[in-house]
Amino acid sequence: MTNLHTDPTKRHEFVLLFDVENGNPNGDPDAGNLPRIDPETMHGIVTDVALKRKVRDYLIMTKGIPMFIQSETALNRLIFNAAKEEGFEPLSVELSEDDEELIEWFKENNPDNFELDGLVLTCLVESQKEKDIKKAFNDVEDASLKRKLNALVKRMVEGVSAKKLSEEIRIKTRQKMIDTYYDIKMFGAVLAVGLNAGQVRGPMQFTFAKSVDQIARLDVSITRVAITKEEDKKRKSTEMGRKSIVPYGLYRTHGFYNPYLAKKDPKSLEYNVTSNDLENLWEALANMFEYDHSAARGQMATRGLYVFTHENDKGNAPSHKLFKRIAVPQKECARKFEDYMPITVDETDLDKIGVHLTKIVHEV
Repeated sequence: MTNLHTDPTKRHEFVLLFDVENGNPNGDPDAGNLPRIDPETMHGIVTDVALKRKVRDYLIMTKGIPMFIQSETALNRLIFNAAKEEGFEPLSVELSEDDEELIEWFKENNPDNFELDGLVLTCLVESQKEKDIKKAFNDVEDASLKRKLNALVKRMVEGVSAKKLSEEIRIKTRQKMIDTYYDIKMFGAVLAVGLNAGQVRGPMQFTFAKSVDQIARLDVSITRVAITKEEDKKRKSTEMGRKSIVPYGLYRTHGFYNPYLAKKDPKSLEYNVTSNDLENLWEALANMFEYDHSAARGQMATRGLYVFTHENDKGNAPSHKLFKRIAVPQKECARKFEDYMPITVDETDLDKIGVHLTKIVHEV
């Protein structure tokens, strides 16, 4: 079969090789945004979350696939909306014109735990206890306003017996989130914020990427002729800045797909992940840098993507032994990808141990 690597019922591991030239593949905020390194070995590092971010961005941009980890909408709101669709009835209260001060406060502050739609204020948290809801106003310094907000909460819970998400709705909400958002389905997510829909362990996990050799981190001075402040125009014509780069680095990361975590539940024969989901992942890993170019990242490209597929869900060989079959020679001062040639792929006796290798990207 040619599409074994897209079978969600089988175990997969992969090796990903990518390089950077005159760019910063993953800045370290604790080191002035210099490229991340292992300070003991001086090998470069790219975090797993940085790679997952590129997968998300590629699939959003090229295929319009919805993602949970996004910048446009607060995550609590997405969980709440899913729970509401599955039958959760949140606390709400209708405001009046006499509540003008409160309406303006909610509009200006837009607290995560509340949603104001016209004159209807809805509480987005799971707990419907008065004391828990009032915690959202602990930082309000105006004593008069705080009393009004607390009185509003009292109106909201009046006549309502405190209750939490039922286990049935919790399970349905979690499954709704998995079905809706690709990154939850593949990478997992904590859904225990706001409304508690539990936690999802994703079947696909990445390691940190590590450079094959030590990298050189350069902090390059740059200038610009545009002056920021009007008062500075008379005394200078340029402003200084800095750009952190790696002249060249070849990075390697490993990934693991666990089919047991792709099932709807441990005893089910149904899978959340489809063959199309895996196909999208391999496509994203092969092409994600082509749609992520920027001056800060220099030139980045996927140079190798090798997927090991086992004959069954349990697997036929230890992953660390399979990874050793992709051998990249070490170089003391590499400045281009060709310096690492040849990259060798050992396919000896793979069929005998029950493992199939798919070379999605293999530059030679």
